[in-house]
Amino acid sequence: MDIYRGRRLWVEKRDHLFPDGRAKEMVVVHPGDAVVILPRDGDEYLLIRQWRSAIDAYIYEAPAGTMEDGEEPEQTARRELIEETGMAAKSMRALGYIYTTPGFTDERLWLFEATGLIPSTEHLPDDDEIIEQVRFTSSEINEMIRTGMIVDAKTICIFYRCTCGVADK
Repeated sequence: MDIYRGRRLWVEKRDHLFPDGRAKEMVVVHPGDAVVILPRDGDEYLLIRQWRSAIDAYIYEAPAGTMEDGEEPEQTARRELIEETGMAAKSMRALGYIYTTPGFTDERLWLFEATGLIPSTEHLPDDDEIIEQVRFTSSEINEMIRTGMIVDAKTICIFYRCTCGVADK
C-alpha cells in the first residue's frame, strides 16, 4: 500500500516474508537509483562543498545525482559531473554500487571515477543547489575523513573504492 508518492520517491507499507518464514509489516522508501562520481585530475580530487538543507549545513562531498527515467548509470554520471562541477570527463571507470541504508530503502548508488577532466560549456547547475568546487589531494581527503571534516557516507565509500584498487564492475 502506498503511503506517499512524490516526484522523486515513493514510500510503501508492505508485508515482508523473512527467509525463516516469519512475516512482518515494513515501510520501504523507494527513491530511485543515483550515481556518485569522484573526479580525479592528476594527483588531486575534485569535491564539492554543498549546502544541504536537511542538515542545515555545508558539507564536503563527491558530486552525485539521481538517475532520470531511461538513463544508464554512466549517462547520469556524465551529466551530473558537468552540472555540479562544470567539468566533463574523457574516461569514466565503473566501481560497482552500494546500498545507502538497506534497513529501510532499496536505493543504490552507482560509483564512478572520472578522469581526463576538461571544462564543459554545458555547465547548468540546478537552481536549488549552492555548490562550490574544491580540490584536495588524496592525503588531504584521508585526513578530512579521519578528523570528521568529511562526514558524507557516499563520499567516504567512493574515495575508499577509488583508492583501494577495486576492479571495474
